[in-house]
Parts: sequence; C-alpha cells; structure tokens
Amino acid sequence: KLKKALYGLKQAPRAWYDMLSSFLLSQDFSKGSVDPTLFIRRNGNDLLLNPRSIFINQSIYALESLKKYSFESCDPVDTLMVEKSKLDEDKEEKAVDPSHYHGMIDTLLYLIASRPDLQFAICMFARYQARPTEKHVHAVKRIFQYLRKTVNRGLWYPKDSSVALTAFADADHTGCQDTRRF
Repeated sequence: KLKKALYGLKQAPRAWYDMLSSFLLSQDFSKGSVDPTLFIRRNGNDLLLNPRSIFINQSIYALESLKKYSFESCDPVDTLMVEKSKLDEDKEEKAVDPSHYHGMIDTLLYLIASRPDLQFAICMFARYQARPTEKHVHAVKRIFQYLRKTVNRGLWYPKDSSVALTAFADADHTGCQDTRRF
C-alpha cells in the first residue's frame, strides 16, 4: 500500500506545475511559445539574440544609474577622462563623503561587464575610495557624463567570428604614481 501511495499519484506533478506556473505568471514571467515549460521574464533589451549575432547592453541599468545620481539631463562629454589629468592622493585637500563616492564607483563597476570601454577609468578612480576628494568626485562625474552620451553601447558578438584569447598579460610595473605599485 505504501508503494502505491508514493508512486501512484500521477496528478502531483501536474498540480505542482500549475502552482509554479501561476506563481511565475503573477511575477511578470511569460510562457515560451514553443515550450510551455520555459518561462521568460523580459527586463528591457539587455540581451538581443538573432540567428547571426548576440548583442549585450545594459542601457536600462545605465539610465537608472544616471537618474539615481541626477545625471539624466547633464551635458554629455566625448571622453571618459580629461587628457593629462593627474589624480593622486592629495592629503591636503579636504575629503568628501566616502560612502557617496563608493556608491558611484560600485554603480559604475557593474557596467564593466557589458562596457569594457569604461573599465580603465573606473578602476583608476576606484583606487581613491578610502579618502576621496572633490577632484576625484568631479572625475567620476565625468564618467557619468560620458555614459549619458553612450548609454546604448554594448558588446556585439557575430556568430561566425572566432574569438579565441589564448593568453594575455598586462604588465604595468609601478603603474600607480602614488604608491609605485601596480
């Protein structure tokens, strides 16, 4: 009798699927058109697939970030950093709120996954999170201004391209002007 009780319930998986299905549909998921057991939730166009390529873009997150830090109507700039600008740990300049600076850097770091053009500048400014000054904040604001202009950029991978990175080394000995470390 126990064997029949455990293995004889043919309706249990269907009941479980119905309950899961109704929950996922209430959470803004939609059923796949080909496979009804596939549930899809769309959050904008962060990932665009077509038969010949893949395009990855975080424009919605970028726009939310611009809004969060009040840059949605700022003047856009063409470059991430001012040419020949020297950022260093200025012990004499007055420090600003590190939590605000840290939040701005964290927001931008998340974008690096789909925006490698931002990586160098963000990592350069992330060095100064311990004691940021007004010039550091101004430099990070410039990244947001650049982001305002380039919000729709992303990564495009054509299907027939053969991208094979075998090895890479970026030797930047004594790259940091303040500490002589890399």
